[in-house]
Amino acid sequence: MGVTIRDLAEYCGLSVSAVSKALNGYSDISEATRQAVLTAVRELDYHPNAHARALKGGRSYNLGVLFSDDSQSGLTHPFFSTVLEHFKREAEQEGYDITFIGHRMGNGRVTYLDHCQYREVDGVCMACLDFDDAEVREVAESELPVVTIDRRFQGVPSVMSDNEGGIRALMDYVYSLGHRRVAYIHGPSSAVSDARLKAFRESAERLGLTVPPEYLLPCRYTDPENARAIVQVLLSLPQRPTCILMCDDYNTTGAKQAAVEAGVNIPRDVSLAGFDGLSQMQNFSPRLTTVYQDAPRMGREAARLLIARIENRPVSESIIVPVRLLRGETVGLAPRAAKTV
Repeated sequence: MGVTIRDLAEYCGLSVSAVSKALNGYSDISEATRQAVLTAVRELDYHPNAHARALKGGRSYNLGVLFSDDSQSGLTHPFFSTVLEHFKREAEQEGYDITFIGHRMGNGRVTYLDHCQYREVDGVCMACLDFDDAEVREVAESELPVVTIDRRFQGVPSVMSDNEGGIRALMDYVYSLGHRRVAYIHGPSSAVSDARLKAFRESAERLGLTVPPEYLLPCRYTDPENARAIVQVLLSLPQRPTCILMCDDYNTTGAKQAAVEAGVNIPRDVSLAGFDGLSQMQNFSPRLTTVYQDAPRMGREAARLLIARIENRPVSESIIVPVRLLRGETVGLAPRAAKTV
């Protein structure tokens, strides 16, 4: 028989009511008491409401979502907000609720795994995380079913956008328009950024393009001001690129500002492309050339994959969601002087 809340109370020398309040973040419990209860939970391997879980076939029908991004934009992140919204819709259609996993439990701090256990989640969807973080790895390596979005991690099933295919399609397209001096403003090192950068290098080699080091520069995602400063550097080079590929759509706004300040016309003087296919970015003129990532499908596939794991149905190790090149108006023919290889 599993550890009950009464066992936990006796172990801590507290009343059942006090333990329940500590677990549920009530403000009338001291921080010292809360931490003592949390320590006991780990030591006794206590799982709340074990009886209720058994009555429901051992499941809570609650899915955890563990999400973080470098820009701290949270659920306003222009790409992942769409992914997570469709994850939520698919989960709800299957009868599951969603809980966002964090470090806060009332006024106290808990680990991600602690939070998962307190909220009794049946599984966890993990997106945009640092998998070198010990607490993130603890969840990924726990007994909980886990699915990752846009990141492969030690055999954990994942849903990935075809990042490499998107870069290859973009490179083939700009090459077909005569561009031979192509720069790539890539994201900070991560599984996605590294895969895209690798595909860019391989495409350049396949197409016979020489890419000088100054044409490859890192930029923070969703940071137009950072992008603006980097593109200013590119546009000031003695031999500037005729085409600039950006790490995401949002950063193309900074690139466009840099072009305006330098008196450079897009696409007559320099072509520009993004990556994401955000619908709101398609409303600007000139219309952005970009790679569309199917964020709604990624969210739905992640929910289906996680629920299949929870319900012990056969699952794929990974799902690659196709991308699509959107040929907008920001990529044009290369200036004649730059058409030679």
